[in-house]
Amino acid sequence: MRCPFCGTQDTKVLDSRLVSEGAQVRRRRTCGHCQERFTTFEIAELQMPKLIKNDGSREPFDEDKLRSGIIKALEKRPVSIESIETAIARIKEKLQATGERELPSRIIGEAVMEELKRLDQVAYVRFASVYRSFKDISEFREEIERLESGRTTPEEK
Repeated sequence: MRCPFCGTQDTKVLDSRLVSEGAQVRRRRTCGHCQERFTTFEIAELQMPKLIKNDGSREPFDEDKLRSGIIKALEKRPVSIESIETAIARIKEKLQATGERELPSRIIGEAVMEELKRLDQVAYVRFASVYRSFKDISEFREEIERLESGRTTPEEK
């Protein structure tokens, strides 16, 4: 670590502590050359995988697009913003946990449906109807029956 006062790379860590619920490390340092003390903060930089669309094109993960899709499905439903943010965080963790650089976009769609099923069943059916392109009311009925009975869809197996 370079000293911000004199530019020397000869610095020493005096103390380290976890901050922000363990998401950051705060380090108190001293410069071996000028003896000045300073504080640094370290956070892990995790890359989100790129998404492979159905047409084969690739696009970067877009958290805003994820959030707007979930919020649209939950429109006029009694779900708190905190619950939505927690669901988004779980989806991101799931994607990062794969360790892959690229993932098929259907993985994120299925993760969204899983979270919506937890949050609100009406929002889940709304999202599923668009995501799976329901063609008629019988497909809606089948999905609702599957939801009520607790059965899984072929995509979820």
